[in-house]
Amino acid sequence: MKHSKVGALMTSDVVSAAYGTPFKEVARLLAEYRISGLPVVDDDEKVIGVISETDLMVRQAETPDPLERDRRFRRPRPGLGARARRARSRARSRARTAGGLMSHPAVTVHSDAPVVEAARVMARHGVERLPVVDDEERLVGIVTRRDLLRVFLRPDAEIRTAVVDEVLGRALSLTPRTVDVDVHEGVVTLTGRLERRSEARSAVLMCREMDGVVAVVDHLTHRFDDSRLRPDERALHGIADTWPRRP
Repeated sequence: MKHSKVGALMTSDVVSAAYGTPFKEVARLLAEYRISGLPVVDDDEKVIGVISETDLMVRQAETPDPLERDRRFRRPRPGLGARARRARSRARSRARTAGGLMSHPAVTVHSDAPVVEAARVMARHGVERLPVVDDEERLVGIVTRRDLLRVFLRPDAEIRTAVVDEVLGRALSLTPRTVDVDVHEGVVTLTGRLERRSEARSAVLMCREMDGVVAVVDHLTHRFDDSRLRPDERALHGIADTWPRRP
């Protein structure tokens, strides 16, 4: 099945900084281009870190508070993890260049990666943007959450055609009328009876992976439950010759 690639959605004209870019220049770039973060690259255009607005705000957050002396007597002693985070925060607050401000190592994605993979990486790391790199790990673009959401603008009719042709036809070799496919607002409903339980499960899983699919409603049934068979047993319980298949 074909999936939208990150390279098709990314912004190629990337605003970036070098390791030695001064603090104020980084702030100027974020303000001038109205962006909330940018990648930091080395002399070979390889991504070595990422800076966000939050990294710059640390300087303000670490400004000495006149009441801090009184407050510290009322606070419980922080644990080792909290003290380590505090130390990193203080070091970043004193940073004068992009190299000291950036978070590293950078979380990146390759330009030929499926959009679903980029979305998972973003969710796993809690980030809003990903630098996009080529096979040599050089910066070629950047992709944001907003960019990835564009796949959900795919029309229902286009999604239905893709399910019928790519999942049911090409992947499972089923005849067009074996499964009824309905798509409404990105929700795919599959209704029909298949030969094996594994096929029904595969159809649902593959539909969930398709670009633009919000959810899959599974109304599929099966004639034979092959989920508990060993591989050698499955060969003995092959698909019936009379089952509707594409030639």
